[in-house]
Amino acid sequence: MREEALKIIERLRKHHFKAYLAGGCVRDTLMGLEPQDYDIATDASPEQIKKLFDKTFILGTQFPVVMILLNQHQFQLTSFRGREPWSEEGDTQLRDFTINGLLYDPLEDKVLDYVGGRKDIEGKITRAIGDPVARFREDRLRLMRAIRLASRYQFQIEKNTLIALKDLASEIVLVSPERIRDELIKILSDKNAYAGAKLLLDTGIMQHILPEVAAMAGIEQPPEYHPEGDVLTHTLLMLKHMETSSPELAVAVLLHDIGKPLTYEKHVVSEVNLTDRITFKNHARVGSKLTEDICLRLRFSRKETDKIVSLVRHHLKFIHVQEMRLNKLKRFLQMEDFSDHLELHRLDCLASHRNLSNWEFCQAKLKELSPQALRPPRLITGHDLIAMGYKPGPLFSEVLTLIEDAQLEEKISNRQEALELVDDYLSRKGQAGSERSESI
Repeated sequence: MREEALKIIERLRKHHFKAYLAGGCVRDTLMGLEPQDYDIATDASPEQIKKLFDKTFILGTQFPVVMILLNQHQFQLTSFRGREPWSEEGDTQLRDFTINGLLYDPLEDKVLDYVGGRKDIEGKITRAIGDPVARFREDRLRLMRAIRLASRYQFQIEKNTLIALKDLASEIVLVSPERIRDELIKILSDKNAYAGAKLLLDTGIMQHILPEVAAMAGIEQPPEYHPEGDVLTHTLLMLKHMETSSPELAVAVLLHDIGKPLTYEKHVVSEVNLTDRITFKNHARVGSKLTEDICLRLRFSRKETDKIVSLVRHHLKFIHVQEMRLNKLKRFLQMEDFSDHLELHRLDCLASHRNLSNWEFCQAKLKELSPQALRPPRLITGHDLIAMGYKPGPLFSEVLTLIEDAQLEEKISNRQEALELVDDYLSRKGQAGSERSESI
């Protein structure tokens, strides 16, 4: 990808334009990291860039960005901004943070630093360029981006930048839900998600984008199950234990207990000993409804929403997994995205009582049971019931579930046994013989 970026720069230079690698790719290279993408800054206008390259399209109007497709890679080109005459230095003064304000000339092998970015990389500091209030108000998503950069690289946010961030925290709601969602996912999907979530809370950003999460602070839990403390502490510890995850799992970790503040109850067990019991009745169900509302608010796709909601709704089912009947256990283990459900449970345990016996039980069962045992092929279908003379109706689903349960419990294993079970079941319900055509 770097080679293609250099080719773009060489072509611009050949036509007497200035062009440099810019932003995150320069920062990451100086930090010894592999850049995820390569952005280019140039004094060529968008129209001039389009004339030089075949596969291009322009995004935005006020500050247009030219996207170039080259050898299946995508590159973002921005024209210098600032006062005329446009220059490299003027352009960097309008970038967001000093560590992102670096330019690199690959032909001269030279870093251009007009904002003190190299010094801040060495000092592990996230600092806005110039006036932090002005930089944040140019694009208020930078409020969250500052947090992402600080947490990802374990940098400190510079004092004046942090003051401005806290003062302007309420203005994050002026950013589109889609952009907030994408930045939140980047923060939560990172290996330092705990630090990112903590900064979102400490700066007041979380209170405006996800007040349901902030509301978990101070909600006490039964100490015998949650020695770590309140609901928010528990959630943050889960993020701390999380290593890699899908975006949906990361969001579900943050939201899995948001139903607790609304379902919190304290019951007096003994007035003599002054003991009480804390409960959160139906908090998974309540939390799943809140989660769906949040996903809609942040414009998650339907598929993403369904997965996140499912993770929240079912996260307590592991409590009873060792007492489940075999058919119920197998249905549970064959849930879509079960690996994420299992990982959510593992994190839940590690951040509380640390008892992993149910997680280990599921892992053992997944190794023990073959894919065919978990999802046996159908022995009969609705068409078979019709061929047997039964009329489609409400009992069809009941009968087919009965057969599947018998398979999962290993009571039947072939078609003949399934047909016999159907006849026996329906005869006991008084649905046999000449009545069967009207029965189902």
